[in-house]
Amino acid sequence: MEKLIIEARINEYAMREVNSKVPWTPAEIAQDAANCRAAGAAIVHFHARKDNGAPSHDAETYGECISGIRAASDILVHPTLGFVALDAAPQERVGHVVSLAKDAARRPDFAPMDMGSTNIDRYDAAKGRFRTTDLIYKNSTATLRHFAQAIAGAGLKPYLVSWNIGFTRQALAFLELEWVARPAFLLFVLTDGEVLAGHPGTPEGLDAHLNQLPDDPGLHWSVCNFGGEMLGLVDKIILAGGHIAIGLGDHHYGEFGCPSNATLIAKVAARAQTLGRDVATPQETREMLAMDR
Repeated sequence: MEKLIIEARINEYAMREVNSKVPWTPAEIAQDAANCRAAGAAIVHFHARKDNGAPSHDAETYGECISGIRAASDILVHPTLGFVALDAAPQERVGHVVSLAKDAARRPDFAPMDMGSTNIDRYDAAKGRFRTTDLIYKNSTATLRHFAQAIAGAGLKPYLVSWNIGFTRQALAFLELEWVARPAFLLFVLTDGEVLAGHPGTPEGLDAHLNQLPDDPGLHWSVCNFGGEMLGLVDKIILAGGHIAIGLGDHHYGEFGCPSNATLIAKVAARAQTLGRDVATPQETREMLAMDR
């Protein structure tokens, strides 16, 4: 079985009410990434933030984050495309990543492609109401085709993201059409908590995705749980040959006190070793995914 790729999802849009260790500033993000690398992570996924935790989507802030990460460790860099720009043209949504790819010091390794459209309103089950009712994550096939061309043209690795079976089937169609090259990397986003867009963070929720996958050695899959804890699925994923993405960006893990992202990575790495599966380094991840750099 191939080695386990662990990705640290260090902040997303998480605030600090429950866990104060969510990194926001470029310096905090760089240090957190280095700590996660030391704990066993091969990839870091981050959202650029302002000092007060608000989203920041300008290329300069992303560049500062990436240059800091690169100066601190060899971890592979996976930035977001920017949630607040969902209504923008495809060229604008991917523009900061393509721009950064021209500068070796600020160049990411991956750029994400969410392979479909879905409602992402927040549902408060305790109060029996939706907190929002008009948030649509819109990714048309034409938009995704543009992303695939722009990302590959910039020499980056497309990072395919699936929230439900429809997304997974769309990703497989892109592979069949060779719009995305193999070996491909596909993340299943399970969702617990207030977001209903993904399959629940249960073995059955994950199996719904896995049952769609062909026997394809050129397709590597990973799993995260946005809004819920991932540790309950770790054994299943490790033994099935998948990879794991985990961090405070998805869940505060208050059930463990106030853990850092590195603490979560270390828990996954230790469990992999117990189950007899080695953890991949960034260089080994590059080789597995046939990345140029």
